Amino acid sequence: MPSDAPFEVPAALVESQIRYEKEAGRAFVEQLPSRAAHFLDAWDLRPDGTPLHGAAALVLPVRRADGTPAVLKLQLRTEESEGEGAALRAWEGRGAVRLLAEDPGTATLLLERLDASHDLGSVPDPVRASVRIAELLRLLHSVRAPAGLRTLASVASEMLDALPRALPRVADPGVRDLLADCGAALRDVLPEPGDRLLHWDLHFQNVLASGRAPWLAIDPKPLAGDPGFDLLPALHNRYDAGQTARRFDAMTDVLGLDRRRAAAWTLARVLQNCLWEIEDGRPLPAAQVEIGALLREQAG
Repeated sequence: MPSDAPFEVPAALVESQIRYEKEAGRAFVEQLPSRAAHFLDAWDLRPDGTPLHGAAALVLPVRRADGTPAVLKLQLRTEESEGEGAALRAWEGRGAVRLLAEDPGTATLLLERLDASHDLGSVPDPVRASVRIAELLRLLHSVRAPAGLRTLASVASEMLDALPRALPRVADPGVRDLLADCGAALRDVLPEPGDRLLHWDLHFQNVLASGRAPWLAIDPKPLAGDPGFDLLPALHNRYDAGQTARRFDAMTDVLGLDRRRAAAWTLARVLQNCLWEIEDGRPLPAAQVEIGALLREQAG
């Protein structure tokens, strides 16, 4: 990395990119300093704080030419990230961070700056935090998905295609039965996959405080589909088996969802996450298996 680069690429970001994105991720992190320099110049930005990162993106606090605070989000363009700009444009800041500029070819985004030090995980009561998620989702789901986004129908069909190959790799017969039931619930609701603009990853850390609204969503992985598919992250965050039913009922009340269909789409989300773990040879997430078991009867 050049010694005059405005930041060091965090080791954790390098590790996650290589782990999940292989050679494409390696190339991305190697190009990050030059890519950052390009967009700082092209969009007339100056660095203004300590860089932040998750598993997939580097976020540079910056100021625009007029002094307005913003953040520059640098990420690998993937099937998940390429629709982020379209989703943020469609929401127009209602319930989500505002998009200020975009380079679709690289999925680089300039976004309004929120309070990264204050996310929804700071709310002491997880049930209340889940309700706040539902209130944001109500805004986000009020928008029909723009044309060209990935669809839940296609994602779900891929999951059902993968399920027969995955089940024999699950040693626990009870978990195999649960995943088979998740597949059955998905088949039941798949004929009506929905057309709403889904966030897909609205967990507590993806909701930040803002000066213009108490809470705003960040980092969508947008899909066109049924709102029930968006519930699982809030059920899984700060997981407590005794709260699952309360959180699920509270969220479906706020969103006005049919609970049977919402439970079926939540089981589909459990299935998706488990299929990813099976494919990568990792243990299945116990909390999500428990959530699936708790909601299985509601989907029947």
